Amino acid sequence: MRRLGDLEAEIMDRFWRWHRGATVREVVDDINRHRDVAYTTVTTVTTILFHKGHLTRFREGRVWVYEAAATRETYAAALMEDGLSAAEDRPTALTHFVRGLTAAERAALQGALHAVDPRPGR
Repeated sequence: MRRLGDLEAEIMDRFWRWHRGATVREVVDDINRHRDVAYTTVTTVTTILFHKGHLTRFREGRVWVYEAAATRETYAAALMEDGLSAAEDRPTALTHFVRGLTAAERAALQGALHAVDPRPGR
């Protein structure tokens, strides 16, 4: 999975935070509270995100309402999997990754491993 571009990430951030569908107009209005962006630019990028599978959409009257196709966490996991797949030696890559984690993150990782396979010693 390719990392999102700056505007793609900015648009997706709204859908992930809002946890609801929204129109391009709503996204544009929210972004424009911080910086200027053209409606047509957001329309184009939102359509691209739809075609890439990051957004779903449905018609509500004459406008499209978009929703995130997956959570931010699912997207982050896909990025991590892609990064890991770039390594020739996955166990070594995982070791380097884990070394960079905080104690709380390591504990969360141990909890996730236990949730996936709760058998002792696994």
